[in-house]
Amino acid sequence: MTLTAAAVLVPLTLACGSSQGGQADSGPPGARQPVTGVDWRVDGLTADGTTRQAPTTAHIRIADGLAAGNLGCNQFSARATVRGDRITIGDVRATKMACAPERMDFERAFARTLTTGTLTARTDDGKLTLTDGDGDVVHLSRGAPE
Repeated sequence: MTLTAAAVLVPLTLACGSSQGGQADSGPPGARQPVTGVDWRVDGLTADGTTRQAPTTAHIRIADGLAAGNLGCNQFSARATVRGDRITIGDVRATKMACAPERMDFERAFARTLTTGTLTARTDDGKLTLTDGDGDVVHLSRGAPE
C-alpha cells in the first residue's frame, strides 16, 4: 500500500440509521433491514464530486463485535461496537498490498470516506448507503462480492 495504513484506516465510525439493534431506517416501522450480520458488497462511492465504481472485491461485514472486509485491494479487520444506531469501528488492521492504480485510488477514497467521522446508514430494498458529514456516499448491496 502506498499510503500509510494507520493514517487512512484509523478508527472508523459508522452510524446506522436511527433504530436499535444494528438496523437502519428504511422507511415505515417494520420495514427496517439489518445492517449487522450481513455481507455488504460495495457497489460504488461518490466522494469529492467524483463517482467511482468499486472493484468487485470491495465489501464489509459487521458482526459479533468485529468488522471485516476488503477496501478494494487490501483486506481489513477491526473491532466493532454496536450501540443502538451507532457502530464504532476501531483498532483497524489491514494488509499492505499494492494493486493497479485505479484500485488503489478507490481504496484511498473509500478508506477516507469511512474515516472522516460518523456515517449515516440507510437501507432500502437490499441496498445500503453510508453518507458522511461532507455528503460523500458509499453505495452497497446485500451479498458477498462476486
